[in-house]
Amino acid sequence: MRLSVLGGWGAFPPSGGACSGYMLDHDGFTVVLDPGYATFPRLLGLVDAGAVDAVLVTHGHPDHCADLNPLLRARVLADLPSPPLPLHAPPGALGPVLALDVPRMLAGSYVLHEFAPGESFELGPFEVTTVELPHFVLDAGLRLSVGGRAIAYTGDCGPSRHVVELARDADLLLAEATFAEAVPARQAGGLSTALDVAGEAAAAGVGHLVLTHLWPGTDPDAARNAAAPAFPGRISVASEGLAFEVR
Repeated sequence: MRLSVLGGWGAFPPSGGACSGYMLDHDGFTVVLDPGYATFPRLLGLVDAGAVDAVLVTHGHPDHCADLNPLLRARVLADLPSPPLPLHAPPGALGPVLALDVPRMLAGSYVLHEFAPGESFELGPFEVTTVELPHFVLDAGLRLSVGGRAIAYTGDCGPSRHVVELARDADLLLAEATFAEAVPARQAGGLSTALDVAGEAAAAGVGHLVLTHLWPGTDPDAARNAAAPAFPGRISVASEGLAFEVR
């Protein structure tokens, strides 16, 4: 598996950056995870829009799904339109972004598959396991496994024992870490810190922790330094252009 980072910022994209967005490839099958703000141009730097085989979304906040719209437009408006794109998301999560266009614009460009967090399903070569995680809207933590290897992704969530269960013995945990050490009171319970997810990653026996969804302007070293005392393994911070191989 190869995980490519399209963006790693939360809330809104800073100058030159992009919000949550990732591309996962294995054996010629390409999945886009959470196409948030400003991720589509970066996706095009890696593959043609028509080369995407599926999209998997954790929740409906626009910093995790807004660039689904240009992805679908690029596929349907191409000289040779692409086949309908399978979209997998929790119930209702994609309603607003799909409603940005009149129905005839995107007609035939996608097939929507809604899943309830807790369900498992196959997606190309991947076995996808989902779990509900605490956030301000319905959020599905994801685990994608193939060939004895696994990547877990939290979407956005507050601290939860379910993160440990989702990430148990995963090769890589991609974890929301909006803040370094403390979540503001008004966002408590719905977002995490680098320190929080480091403890969860250690408890889960994760091999590699990748911190993502940092608040714009956060120093990546501050997030990494906050996580280091609680997690003894490899720690990275997601940023545009990074890629990780899981073998």
